[in-house]
Amino acid sequence: MVDPKMLTEPVQPPYAGDDKGAAARLTAEVWDHLWPWSRSGFQRQRALQGAGLALALAASVVWVLAATGRLEAGAVIGWWFGWSVFEVVVRLGAKPYVKEGPWWGRRYRAASLMDMLCYVGFKNLLIGAALFLALKSLGLLVV
Repeated sequence: MVDPKMLTEPVQPPYAGDDKGAAARLTAEVWDHLWPWSRSGFQRQRALQGAGLALALAASVVWVLAATGRLEAGAVIGWWFGWSVFEVVVRLGAKPYVKEGPWWGRRYRAASLMDMLCYVGFKNLLIGAALFLALKSLGLLVV
């Protein structure tokens, strides 16, 4: 159980203190959103992180199969949902923080399970919808 007081205390991701410019900060944020693992997370949860990398590779293969027309939309959605559930577990161990306030801000706080479920769910919904629409508009995905 997470201490409620801890959820309101500020947290700093590794890149938040860097003042190398807007482009570097944006690149670090994009990487933070797309890559759920961290160096410290790998050292604490080696088996889970290894399984996560295997699952990430499998999810990528599913998207490639979908792009070549060898997989139907339901299978892609199922894989993406499974990846999202696993990502919540990985992020809670590797990057247990969420942004506090507007998306352009620089304030972060420790994440509860519900915070992480909402963050990963919404983020992956946006990414999955963009990939799904791109594949559909290219005629590569059969619905």
